[in-house]
Amino acid sequence: MSSQAVGHFALIPLYMAAGTAILALLADLFTGRRAVTAGVTLLGTLATAAGALLTNGADPTFCAAGGCSWIPSGAAATTAVLFAGLTAGVLAFSLPALRLGVAPAGEFCFLLACSMTGGVTVAYAGDLITLIVGLETLTLPLYVLVGLRRFAPGERVSTAPAAASVTFFLISVVSTAIALLGVALNYAATGAVHLALLGPAPAPFAPIAGVGAALLVIGLAFKVAAVPLHAWAPATYDGAPVPVAAYLSTASKLGGVLALAAVVSRLDTRAVVILLAILTMTIGNLVALRQSRMVRLLAWSSIAQAGYILAALALGEPGVVAALAYAAFFVVLELIAFGVVVSLRRPGADGGAIDDYRGAARRRPWLGAALVLALAGLAGLPPGLAGLFAKLSVVDALVDANWTWLAGIVVLNAVIALAYYVRVSAALYTVPARVGLSVADPALVNAAVNPRLPVPRPVAVTLVAAVAVAVALGFAPQLLFDALS
Repeated sequence: MSSQAVGHFALIPLYMAAGTAILALLADLFTGRRAVTAGVTLLGTLATAAGALLTNGADPTFCAAGGCSWIPSGAAATTAVLFAGLTAGVLAFSLPALRLGVAPAGEFCFLLACSMTGGVTVAYAGDLITLIVGLETLTLPLYVLVGLRRFAPGERVSTAPAAASVTFFLISVVSTAIALLGVALNYAATGAVHLALLGPAPAPFAPIAGVGAALLVIGLAFKVAAVPLHAWAPATYDGAPVPVAAYLSTASKLGGVLALAAVVSRLDTRAVVILLAILTMTIGNLVALRQSRMVRLLAWSSIAQAGYILAALALGEPGVVAALAYAAFFVVLELIAFGVVVSLRRPGADGGAIDDYRGAARRRPWLGAALVLALAGLAGLPPGLAGLFAKLSVVDALVDANWTWLAGIVVLNAVIALAYYVRVSAALYTVPARVGLSVADPALVNAAVNPRLPVPRPVAVTLVAAVAVAVALGFAPQLLFDALS
């Protein structure tokens, strides 16, 4: 293929994702029916996943100066399918709230599809500019989604969504500026922006390139909520609608992992990534021990999980497959955890306190089992085999590289994390005291202890599908490793 030609076949996943956003907007404009808008968006996510699988192995496009900006590969197709699946899952979790008019369906679906478009772009990006543009396209709609809420007449107006949105926006702007400065310094030192051309700078410019690479990694670390750019995550997750928090914790984090993997596999950023990994997993786990609110605990847990991923990325190219596999296992388990929280809350409510979930598994056994499966997987224990293999893949990669000391830190942090995962799991099966019921949120008490309150069908179907994927990955993890290799 000549450098001037555009390979439209390779761009099919991008066309499908962007087309989904446009069709969602048009469906809302011309029909005004929530079901039609949501249905179009759901079909668009399926078309995006199908397009990614169809174009797997296609020729790269937008090629010039020795590199290409759009590179189809097995890893790109797999992660694009993940982005589409996560978008569909979050949309399903949001449908009960959208039916009540908590948020405008057209705008919600359009923004969610735009964010998916950014994720697909990150998956296929072959240069730093496309990578940054994709990340910003993934993130920008989330600023609005975090604060997108209508309050019913007589309902108490909360400033939490707006505060969460502003916090997310401000810190994201700073991190993007840091990342772009890193790109500029690296380009000044090496003259390269294509990922295939990244490498050591000539001797006189090596210090500039080193600073640029470090700034780039620190800026991208925001997307995975790594220390020191982590403080936004708990406040934003807890202030956002729970389904949007699920998207932040899964799709947004997956985009950050892909971007970091593309950079650290080609630039020498070992020292910075090791420091970020140790601080992120340790601080995340220690602060999670003190949390009393469910979504905040999941937020700090996801910060700690990012530390494990960074530990694998510290190896550079040898650790990329292990890191991507861990991220894939993690987002599926995290989606299950947030899905159970959505199921046990009234539509549009926040995540509540951990004590509000006491006894939930006694009345809703299958929801309790799903949450325990997710928490066990995040802890790296059976029956969460997907999480167990994810932890083992990181530890095994570190040991093979003779980084036993870092593998030991990963294992130690995993042991610390058991404390809060076990605490939440135990609460699900603890009978709540009657005095506790009298002061708890009545809507949550009904959801947690009333066996007749049904789980909305879209939420139930999505949860069952996510659990099935998690179980399948647990029994056949090599399929995922092969797809990402």
